[in-house]
Amino acid sequence: MITGKTIIELGYRPGEWLKDAIPHANENKLEGDALVEYLDSVCPPPLIEPFEKPVSYKKNIEAESELEESNVERVFETMDELMKTPTIVDGAVMPDACPTGGIGQIPVGGVAVTKNAIHPAMHSADVCCSVMMTSFGKVDPRSVLDAAHSITHFGGGGRDDLFDFPVELEEQIMENYFLNNKRSLQLAKTHLGTQGDGNHFLYIGVSKATGETIMVTHHGSRGFGANLYRKGMKVAENFRKELSPDTLKGNAWIPYSEEEGKSYWEALQIVREWTKLNHTVLHQATTESLNTEPTLRFWNEHNFVFKDDDLFYHAKGATPLSDKFVPDSHEGLRLVPLNMSEPVLIVKGEASENNLGFAPHGAGRNVSRTQHIKSKVGKEMQEIFLEETKGLDVRFFSGHIDISELPSAYKNAEAVQRQMKTFGLGEVVDEIMPYGCIMAGDWQVDAPWKKRRRKKRGR
Repeated sequence: MITGKTIIELGYRPGEWLKDAIPHANENKLEGDALVEYLDSVCPPPLIEPFEKPVSYKKNIEAESELEESNVERVFETMDELMKTPTIVDGAVMPDACPTGGIGQIPVGGVAVTKNAIHPAMHSADVCCSVMMTSFGKVDPRSVLDAAHSITHFGGGGRDDLFDFPVELEEQIMENYFLNNKRSLQLAKTHLGTQGDGNHFLYIGVSKATGETIMVTHHGSRGFGANLYRKGMKVAENFRKELSPDTLKGNAWIPYSEEEGKSYWEALQIVREWTKLNHTVLHQATTESLNTEPTLRFWNEHNFVFKDDDLFYHAKGATPLSDKFVPDSHEGLRLVPLNMSEPVLIVKGEASENNLGFAPHGAGRNVSRTQHIKSKVGKEMQEIFLEETKGLDVRFFSGHIDISELPSAYKNAEAVQRQMKTFGLGEVVDEIMPYGCIMAGDWQVDAPWKKRRRKKRGR
């Protein structure tokens, strides 16, 4: 009589698979080589253990102040743990890097290269966060900002005035395992033409090279992408429990060799297409409002997964330089925003052993939003706002200032650019000089649930 103990003594690991294997072996009276051959065919593969030591990675960052020293130390600490993930083969840190979440979670400004594995947490819930620019020619910057302000949408939730939704894209959504549900489709339709909150923005500036007025938008895939992320994390966790239970839960992965891996990759491409459309509808509506024709438009993501053969480059806040990562690249040009009072950089570059094909995605932070807000205690919010936005037309869509998004909340822009040169992270070919911008602001002050509470208390 074959029992679980019999099989374990033969060197096989226990698990759910034994429930089917034991009765099959007994019913077919398997023994000796026949038993071993059968068990080999049904036993799950050996557990994949995290590396004892981290895989080495490129450190394209230098601390230039005491505050930055602490930030860089924490970035390296979390990267050292991340690089023990058993799918990882290479990695890099950009000059704008800052930690997010616990130790072992990929930092903003981090790149993790894995083999045949997609890690949802390494692209995060803001799937395909990206930037798009449109040049309107030599028109008044304020007229562009006013037109865009009347069209865009920041804050929580979706729009009431929906944009037309492509039939082909809807069909792609409904044919994909990860996306084919009413919730995904509802979010895809109602969030189209919205920009969210946090560090997302609509920026108006003037090209240093041409004098043309340019609009830049920054946002990701909103609730549509976040819904994919949640489902992807559940599937990845199931694989982690089966394949590598000692890997950190946050670094779970979906094997690309499995049907789920290929389906998830396809879902990411659909989300990418939606996100590009999300930028485009805002740019096109602004163009039509101005009754003009754009002279140039291009975009690039900086929070995504990029595939090169069997390698997956997870860029958590890193701009792809190499055209092999950007199928709709325009002359190799990329956008790297800094902060509302600094230029948006237009850069070009090539992949190297040091940069892995990436550049920074912005200026990054040295401290959290909460820490930054605490550092401003004692000053009036309006005073801080006027000091930091002097000479700029800065608007908060909600009508409430968010000081955690003002220039002082970010790393020194000049330092980021210096380190781009030092580490060969792209060449600046033009700068979009700031005129003004729109951000969400502290939209939760007037969030619907808070209004309901206040109304209830007022009764």
